[in-house]
Amino acid sequence: MTEFRPGRFQVLPPVVKNIIIINVLMVLAQFVLGRMGIDLADYLGLHYWKSHYFKPWQLLTHLFMHGSYNEVQGTLLHIFSNMFALWMFGSILENIWGGKRFLIFYLICGLGAAFCHLMVLHYEYSSIETAFRAYQQNPTIDQFIKFIHENVTGLRVQNPDYVNGLLARWQQDPGNLSYRNDSIGWIYEYLHGVKNFNTGAYIPGIYDEVTVGASGAVFGVLFAFGYLFPNTLLYLYFFVPVKAKYFVAVYALFELYSGIQNSAGDNVAHFAHIGGMLFAFIILKIWGRRERNHFY
Repeated sequence: MTEFRPGRFQVLPPVVKNIIIINVLMVLAQFVLGRMGIDLADYLGLHYWKSHYFKPWQLLTHLFMHGSYNEVQGTLLHIFSNMFALWMFGSILENIWGGKRFLIFYLICGLGAAFCHLMVLHYEYSSIETAFRAYQQNPTIDQFIKFIHENVTGLRVQNPDYVNGLLARWQQDPGNLSYRNDSIGWIYEYLHGVKNFNTGAYIPGIYDEVTVGASGAVFGVLFAFGYLFPNTLLYLYFFVPVKAKYFVAVYALFELYSGIQNSAGDNVAHFAHIGGMLFAFIILKIWGRRERNHFY
């Protein structure tokens, strides 16, 4: 059993404190640079490896980014919820493990979450690419409509008026081969993005969607707490008591269900959360931490 000595327990241990400080500073930088027309998420947020914006360091830096500079309320809620959970559960783990081990655990969970998220994106995008290759072999108006219905999410379309106009013109003149080429070009731009030659601005494709936040690493921390202290009572909404092991299990099932459901308008990286928990489990098994501790 792990024993706590009053003189040694820190309410805000150094690693947790510094992670919170870095995240807050990065949010401030997002807001300041955003007013200058610079979206920091383009450089430090996590992008798919076929994206115009992808850089290897984003696997790590996305952990210290939250929300968007033009969505103040959502960004503040995002960082507050993550940092509050990090402080509440991470402080206990850091006091037990020490700063070095906790930091290693936190970063590996974050990297594992990013890896799982990218694998899910690859699976999703690969199916669209396969459908695109099939469409190129038979680019008819019916197949174009079928491709859109099966593979295109309305919220991701940058220029819906162009697509509707293309369909209208093609239906009026189905024998015009130029509309086939236009449809192929539009699908390519939908995936890869395109540069506007008039303004020089880059219009992103779905490969360019960005993922930010410490949630994957924080979910790993949450899992570790529930794994090590399964019978600790957590109070939902400060009133409803529930044991940590049940809270973590239900939360994990909810994230799995939400990820599989993939509802329209849901911009949460649920499989990143699952990935953080999965890698937390693997690390704990490797470290051989099979003891169970209880807080009352």
